[in-house]
Amino acid sequence: MVAYTGIQGQNILIVSSDPANPVEGQIWYNSTSNTLKDYQNVVVAAAWASGGNLNTARTIQCGACGTQTAALGFGGYVSPGGNQTATEKYNGTSWTATGSLNTARRNMAGAGTQTAALAFGGYGPTFRSDSESFDGSTWTTTPSLNTARSGLSGAGIQTAALAIGGEINPGALTAVESWSGSSWTTNPVSLNTARQAGVAFGTQTAALYVGGTPTPTATATEKWNGTSWTSNPTGLNTGRNGLGGTGTQTLGIVFGGATPSVTSATELWDGTSWTTSPATLSVSRAGLGGAGTQTAALGFGGDTGTAYSNSTEEFTGPSSGLQTKTITTS
Repeated sequence: MVAYTGIQGQNILIVSSDPANPVEGQIWYNSTSNTLKDYQNVVVAAAWASGGNLNTARTIQCGACGTQTAALGFGGYVSPGGNQTATEKYNGTSWTATGSLNTARRNMAGAGTQTAALAFGGYGPTFRSDSESFDGSTWTTTPSLNTARSGLSGAGIQTAALAIGGEINPGALTAVESWSGSSWTTNPVSLNTARQAGVAFGTQTAALYVGGTPTPTATATEKWNGTSWTSNPTGLNTGRNGLGGTGTQTLGIVFGGATPSVTSATELWDGTSWTTSPATLSVSRAGLGGAGTQTAALGFGGDTGTAYSNSTEEFTGPSSGLQTKTITTS
């Protein structure tokens, strides 16, 4: 066997404890643990993992907002039971029931955080213009949307939100409204492509809206800069509606949806184009809720095609960084 010193031309440092400030590529022998170690760049692949189940399995675009460890899910549809007022909080481990919506509905939109949320639009049993704010425990009715609609999407925060697209007889909408914290105003500039059952995320002045129906617009991606909507030259790799998603205008993630069959496909957005992730949902479904960021997302609820789901999944994005690693020898 050739000695390491013969290959590298240097000795291995023997220490009783790991160096406090190692440099990349450094190798040493820890005499206390009797292990050979180095300091290297470690790449962690993206993955979905199971989280705590919802208390109420639900589908048809339940409202959602917040982060992976502090999310809020509200409304939706169950059978039997119909349109829901049920609201649940997620703490990173489990869901807890909290104050109910004033108006039961499905196909609604949400914005904000777990303790400062906004719910608007939806269906139940007619197209809804209702808007409600949440303070962490109670929902309060606020001024309504100008255009009642179902299947719309939301972006922003509780005091500065967007209501995007949706449908009302006889079809999909291009209409967009802005929320000031006290009233809804119809934007003079609408979406380029009318659609519903897409997903939006970002802020009131820097949003992204993607997917939806009717086909063939289910791959469409549009950016909002606070003044105008711009259609992105490239769209989703897997066209779909009823998808979940979260993130910012430059770093987003979408997952699940219907193509028209339910899918587990996950795609990442870098501000310019979508990339299909090798990590896919464990449970294929549409009409699910989404919260969090591109690298720490949450997907919950939805319709598997045969049943309404209470499943929650947590996404950890691809990452890399310098770490101390034990070298296995034989």
